[in-house]
Amino acid sequence: MNATTRLETNDVEKLYRRYAPMVMRRCRGMLRDEDAAADAMQETFVKVLRYRKSLDARYPSSLLYRIATNTCLNVMRSKRRKFALSAEPFINSLAGRESTEDRVLDAWELDQVFLGVRESTRRAARVHCLEGKTLAETAQEVGMSISGVRKRLRALRKQGEARLAC
Repeated sequence: MNATTRLETNDVEKLYRRYAPMVMRRCRGMLRDEDAAADAMQETFVKVLRYRKSLDARYPSSLLYRIATNTCLNVMRSKRRKFALSAEPFINSLAGRESTEDRVLDAWELDQVFLGVRESTRRAARVHCLEGKTLAETAQEVGMSISGVRKRLRALRKQGEARLAC
C-alpha cells in the first residue's frame, strides 16, 4: 500500500492478516468479553472493507486502532440501552387515574422511570400525564413555552427508553 492510494480489497486482506491480533487485543481489553470482542474485531474490518475507498491507509495501525475503539464504544453503548425499558405504554396509561393512592403510586413510578431525565422534563411529564393538563396548562405551570413542553415530551416519547430502578 502506498500513501497516495486508497485501500483495495486485497489490501484489506493483508491488513487483516497483519493487524487482526492487535485489533483483537484492543477489543478484548475494552469489552472484557471474548465473544463480543471477536464480533467487534470482525465489525472493525467490515467497516474498513466497506469504506476502503475513502480511508487513508498511510498509518494503518492507528486507523484500525481508532476504528476498533469506536466500534467497541458503540457496542458498550448499545449494551446499556438494551437494559432500558420502553416508557411509552406506562406514560399513556397514567392519564385519568382518580384515586389518591393510584396517583401517589403513579408519581413514584414515574420518578423511577425517568431517573436521569432533567427535572423540568419530569415535571412537565408529571403535570401533563398524571394531572391530565393540556400542553398550554402544562407550559404555564412549569414556566416553559408550549413548544418547549411539546419538544420535551416528544423527545421523551421518541427516546422511548427509560431506566427503572429495580
